[in-house]
Amino acid sequence: MANLVNLESVSKSYGVRPLLDEVSLGIGEGQRIGVVGLNGGGKTTLLEVLSGITDPDSGRVSRLRDLRLGVVTQRTDLPEGSTVGDVVLAGFDAEHEWAADARVRSIVDGLGIGAIGLDTATANLSGGERRRVALAATLVGELDLIVLDEPTNHLDVEGVRWLADHLLARKSSLVVVTHDRWFLDTVCGRTWEVTSGRVEQYEGGYADWVYARAERARLAQAAEEKRQNLARKELAWLQRGAKARTSKPKFRIEAAEALIADVPPPRDTVELMSFAKRRLGKTVLELEDVSLSVGDRTLLDHVTWRIGPGDRIGLVGVNGSGKTSLLKLLAGEREPETGRRIEGKTVHLAHLKQELDDLPADLRVLQAVERVAARVQFGKHELSASQLAEKLGFPPKRQWTPVGDLSGGERRRLQLVRLLMAEPNVLLLDEPTNDLDIDTLQQLEDLLDGWPGTLIVVSHDRYLTERVCDDVVALFGDGAITDLPGGIDEYLQRRQTIADRPAAAAPAADGAATQASTGQSAPKLSNAEWRAITKELGKLERKLDALGEKESKLHAALADAATEPDRLMELNNELKALQAEKDELEQRWLEASEAVE
Repeated sequence: MANLVNLESVSKSYGVRPLLDEVSLGIGEGQRIGVVGLNGGGKTTLLEVLSGITDPDSGRVSRLRDLRLGVVTQRTDLPEGSTVGDVVLAGFDAEHEWAADARVRSIVDGLGIGAIGLDTATANLSGGERRRVALAATLVGELDLIVLDEPTNHLDVEGVRWLADHLLARKSSLVVVTHDRWFLDTVCGRTWEVTSGRVEQYEGGYADWVYARAERARLAQAAEEKRQNLARKELAWLQRGAKARTSKPKFRIEAAEALIADVPPPRDTVELMSFAKRRLGKTVLELEDVSLSVGDRTLLDHVTWRIGPGDRIGLVGVNGSGKTSLLKLLAGEREPETGRRIEGKTVHLAHLKQELDDLPADLRVLQAVERVAARVQFGKHELSASQLAEKLGFPPKRQWTPVGDLSGGERRRLQLVRLLMAEPNVLLLDEPTNDLDIDTLQQLEDLLDGWPGTLIVVSHDRYLTERVCDDVVALFGDGAITDLPGGIDEYLQRRQTIADRPAAAAPAADGAATQASTGQSAPKLSNAEWRAITKELGKLERKLDALGEKESKLHAALADAATEPDRLMELNNELKALQAEKDELEQRWLEASEAVE
């Protein structure tokens, strides 16, 4: 089967900087490809070249004849004088046509187009609304290939999950640039990394890419060390005579498990909590009998919420549920309508807003950071201003760029660096992952993971929330702040329950009522059924243990065969088959375990 799109020796430069350098690749039918790389590294350029928006400087781009191609870039140009309905439903002559199509209705509902309003003029839309309208207009079509540039920006957690499910259900091929690692892992079966003008290709999603990239780097380093030492070793052996040369030791690369042998332990919550209590005392932030409204909507209705030292909380909710307003209330930037806000005497609070603060445009990046502080303490580690700036995406050369010349994304990163340099002990972060590439996201998560203080995060990036937060709370629009012991999975389940209710049903007033509505009690198993499932569980666990041992041996064999390409390919195929079998067994184990419970 021919590829839908082929790039042959394609190059593209802007100024003297080559973003694509002799790149050759293809997109096959049904492939779902995630594109990753540093900001400014050429990801958007690659998408624009393969979709025909931009011509390459050299090389050839060929597309299948009559290819049905849909593209959503970060440039959301909508027709002047149009309404939302004109753009999204352009292919339908009458309302009943699209209303009778379940797929189209799902897109309109899933992307919140109905909430925006089909009769709303596109000229009156915000940037995020324009992106959602453009995405919906593309997905409505019957397409062979969908090309998306950062589609999860401006979507909440629920919207990201809907988009993932929608794309998985389609037969269309997909090429998507995104920094949302959960989305990459869920949707994509292949990953392209754009780096230094090349496109490195990896099988699998985000987790597979991280491992493969680390493994490739390790093998490259081992090969380079071998090359550099070869002459010295050969000379030494030659000096020892022919007898010694017949017993040269075999070159052996350490087992693949060495990649994770020195991984730092999980976050020590007890130690961080103890440190936070010493810095903060007992009282941090408290809301007592607080009410808050925006327009005619009640966000909080006589709510009491106490945030303690070392608490690490993820705040979730649909767009417009009041998450940003709640952060502003906690930061003291808004006054409650009833009740009061209490702040501890030792609190040093920092609030990263979605809006850009004024930055000193006359200074260079490093000077703007050092104006706050020269060094900062993160738990047991001390970083200089330059080191922290580099961790958050400003390499040494870029640190001497005038602040006035920075892009919007870079200015936001600088805002975050300056905020962290002030050494706050309470952090309120509103969408901190916006405009960060994956490498910078990893650095930010590493910093926050060991940060000893109180942390409240609003983010549509599910991966970041689950990694750096210990608790999740939600705003469901019922005037309460709901604790979710089950995390984001529980949030999505509750949202689905709310969506499935009849329109006239009122939302539950408390957690108990909500829990009662989330599901029906499962039918009880007979004794014979229970014994059979328990027996099956035991078998599955023994099989999984055996597969785990076999997987470890295969990893060791892969490391031994690092210099034998054919053997390496054979072992890699065997490992993939084993991992597929293991995934299937784990799914069966989960199903059996749930039945027993």
